Amino acid sequence: MKEEDPDTALIARVGNREPGAIREIVARKLPRIVALASRMLGDRDEADDVAQEAFLRIWNIAPKWRRGEARFDTWLHRVTLNLCYDRLRRHRETTLSDDLPEQADRAPLPDERIEATHANERIAAALAKLPARQREALVLQYYQELPNAEAAALMGISTEALESLLARARRNLRAALADLAQSGGDAPKEHR
Repeated sequence: MKEEDPDTALIARVGNREPGAIREIVARKLPRIVALASRMLGDRDEADDVAQEAFLRIWNIAPKWRRGEARFDTWLHRVTLNLCYDRLRRHRETTLSDDLPEQADRAPLPDERIEATHANERIAAALAKLPARQREALVLQYYQELPNAEAAALMGISTEALESLLARARRNLRAALADLAQSGGDAPKEHR
């Protein structure tokens, strides 16, 4: 028997344009959408734009949402990833620079968090060097904490293919982190 989608009632309320439902869905879904988009794009401002577009799509689809066809979270993750891929394609076509996106939070950090921040920056830089599908697999599994079967379904591949993709992604991530450590910095080397 199929598990009931916990968002069904909320989507119906959003479809009826209830103001409280709209606030609730934003409160529930915004952090995960922004986190996913931030990790895929490496830029908080771009992630905020993706989240805004995703919520516009929620607004438009909610009145027509058909219960039981797909889990809402699965649909929302797929929409978010597609929006990220659209932006990555546009950047690849128009960007001439290999500069890393700036870190979103520029607030002063306490001393005990500085090392963790540097580690996160190195990981973000290494993630940015990975092919998009490998980055997507890692983000879905480690940051979005999706089970392999759900991540594979979102990506439209088998669980075995996901595991193979994850193995390559981990290997490439280790190599990218080693390259960054060898270069002595948190940013990738310029190839100009």
